[in-house]
Amino acid sequence: KIEPQIRKINEIPYTNPRLTQLITNNINRTTVDFRSKNLNDQDMKLVAKELLQVNKTLTRLDLYTNQIGDSGAQYLGEALKTNKSLTLLQLQTNQIGDSGAQYLTDALKVNKTLTQLLLYTNKIGDSGAQYLADGLKVNKTLTYLHLAQNQIGDSGAKHLADALTLNKVS
Repeated sequence: KIEPQIRKINEIPYTNPRLTQLITNNINRTTVDFRSKNLNDQDMKLVAKELLQVNKTLTRLDLYTNQIGDSGAQYLGEALKTNKSLTLLQLQTNQIGDSGAQYLTDALKVNKTLTQLLLYTNKIGDSGAQYLADGLKVNKTLTYLHLAQNQIGDSGAKHLADALTLNKVS
């Protein structure tokens, strides 16, 4: 009879009261600093839904040195597709890999406000670099992309270099 109890626990929606309070305290700010808060992928669902989609004046979001992986990048990417205020997103020193880079790239293809994206010290490899390169070919607003200390090799670097020759940021 333990099984029904486990099912009930799994049906409980994810909450993080500490993060919810942080979001509430920062809901109208232009800069939000959530660095080194030990935030995870599920927390990014809250950040995307409760901050990025609600705060219409947010221009800078610092999420570096957390535990954000590909799923967290997916939540952020979905929110970035409709966000019209964020210009700087700091995601360095997290756990974002190739899939996460793809989710962020999908957002870059339609986002018209983000100018700086910091992704250094993550787990992005050649495939992730290729996804980002594809996004750079169509994005006209991003002027700064920091990818140092990832797992990008010669192939990924070539894709990025080729994309930069085609990119015409206006």
